[in-house]
Amino acid sequence: MSASKGNSQPVIIAAIATVVAIVLASSFVIINPGQAGVLSVLGKAQNGVLLEGIHFKPPFVSFVDVYDITVQKFEVPAESSTKDLQDLKARFAINFRLDPLQMVDIRRTQGSLSNIVSKIIAPQTQESFKVAAARRTVEQAITQRSLLKTDFDDALALRLEKYGIDVLDTSVIDLAFSPEFSRAVEEKQIAEQRAQRAVYVAQEAEQEAQAEINRAKGRAEAQRLIAETLKAQGGKMVLQKEAIEAWKSGGAQMPRVLVSGGDSASTIPFIFNLEKGDQ
Repeated sequence: MSASKGNSQPVIIAAIATVVAIVLASSFVIINPGQAGVLSVLGKAQNGVLLEGIHFKPPFVSFVDVYDITVQKFEVPAESSTKDLQDLKARFAINFRLDPLQMVDIRRTQGSLSNIVSKIIAPQTQESFKVAAARRTVEQAITQRSLLKTDFDDALALRLEKYGIDVLDTSVIDLAFSPEFSRAVEEKQIAEQRAQRAVYVAQEAEQEAQAEINRAKGRAEAQRLIAETLKAQGGKMVLQKEAIEAWKSGGAQMPRVLVSGGDSASTIPFIFNLEKGDQ
């Protein structure tokens, strides 16, 4: 019997060690950097946040909810009506972190991170976008996009602060308009392009007309200078000399028709039919 008792002692010791190990394992929790824990005993959240490190907890009757308190990012859709009653849709990327000092209240009111996103961040994003969009027309939402984002950021940060959610940054991923407005914008752009083209054509025609006027003025001025030269003293004699030299140069023959003015000293010779005169 003593032998049987001796053989059972190691088994008992091993069982006790196992129980002790399980108790010890259930009595401590490790919170890593970037995390915060909330201790619940018999289903009731306890005051005091468990920050990074090792913490004691009652074995078997307690549980620790661990939350990520680093920067989180979620994309949240939103839609609203603008000041001129146009439909406006957007998608935001929200960068936020949970306030570790308010983790107990967050645990008691919201529970898990997925609940925080779906029940707090998403609806508050929607309401904040309505506030920002209602302050301006749809065209202003396009041209004043930075101001729209600023109004949205201010409204969202104020709304989420009371839930222990710190908004670090937001980004407008997409901003979409109704099909009717998109068509109106496209038609407006086409009309503006046509108007600009018409202005360009008119300016081009005006420039061409001005150029033609300038060319006509140039021709008139040239003719005036020629006329003044011809009227100058000796001008007609020069022309007569040039005409005679032109007949002589290059073996030119005398013309068959020669017409001469009454004043032979001052008139350029004109052509008349010499052969016909001989007959």
